[in-house]
Amino acid sequence: MGRKAQAKVGPLDKHQTASGDDISTMKTDRRQIVAFGGGGFSMERGNPLLDDYVLGLTGKSRPKVCFLPTASGDADHYVVRFYQEFAKEKADASHLTLFRRDRAIPCVREHLLSQDLIYVGGGSLVSLLGVWKAHGIDQIIREAWEHGVVLCGLSAGALCWFTDSITAYYDAPERVEGMGMLPWSFTAHYDAEPERRDEFHRLLCGGMRPGYAADDGAALHFRGLALHRVVSSRPSAGAASLGCGPAGVAERRLEADYLGAPSRREAAMAEATEKVQEAAKAVVDAVPRAAPAPA
Repeated sequence: MGRKAQAKVGPLDKHQTASGDDISTMKTDRRQIVAFGGGGFSMERGNPLLDDYVLGLTGKSRPKVCFLPTASGDADHYVVRFYQEFAKEKADASHLTLFRRDRAIPCVREHLLSQDLIYVGGGSLVSLLGVWKAHGIDQIIREAWEHGVVLCGLSAGALCWFTDSITAYYDAPERVEGMGMLPWSFTAHYDAEPERRDEFHRLLCGGMRPGYAADDGAALHFRGLALHRVVSSRPSAGAASLGCGPAGVAERRLEADYLGAPSRREAAMAEATEKVQEAAKAVVDAVPRAAPAPA
C-alpha cells in the first residue's frame, strides 16, 4: 500500500529549507536571525535569558551590540532601558537613531557592518519598514546578515525579517509584507493575542505562505533560511509551525529548549552530589549509637 498523503503543517520538511538547501549544511551558514515572539529586556525585566542567548551567539565575551529602536520612533525611554541592560561589562553598546538630527553615528553602513549583534526593538512594523527603506537601512542590514552579524528582535523587530507578517499595532490584525529575508509567514505574541492568532489562521487558509508563530518568551533561531532551534525564557513558552491542510489550519507545536533549565552537566553533578549525600547519611545511620551513660 502507498503512504497516506499528509497535510503540510509547516514550512520545513524533514530535510530541506524553502530554497531546497539541505538542513545538514545550516550549521556552517553564518547568517543568523533570532525572532522573539515577545520578551527580552523590554518585556521581561529581570529575566535576561533570551538576551543572554543572542549575546552568546556572537562568540565574544563583550560583543558590539547596536540597538535600532526605529519601530518606537526612537523613544528615549526605550534607548535608556537598552543601555541599562547592555552597557558596561556586558557589551560594547550603541544605538542608531533615525528620528534625530544629532545622529552620533557618522557612517551608518560602516557602523552596522562592524557590529557583532544588531538588536531591533518593537513598535510599529509599518513605520519601521518605511523608515528603513527611506534611509537604505534595509539593504545595509541585509548586507550585515550576509557578513555574519547576528540579527535579532522582538515583536516588530521579529516580524520584519519574514516575507509575510501579522501586525496588530493599530488594533485590528493585518498582513504586512516584510523584508523577505526569511521566506515564511510569521506572527508574534501567539499565546497572548487570540485575534492575531485567528487572523493568521484565516490568512493561511486564504493562500498565504506557511510559516511560524512564537509565544511571548519564545524565540526562533534561524541559520540561513532553516529553523535551527526554538528557545524560551519561560518553561511554558513555545512556538508552532503552521500551514493549511485539507481540513483547515494544520499546526505542529515545536519543542522549545527552556534556557533556565540546568545543563546536562549541571544536572548530572547535582544527581551525583545527591547520591553521595544519601550514601553518607546511610553510613551514619548504620553506625550503632552509644548507650547513654548510667546516671
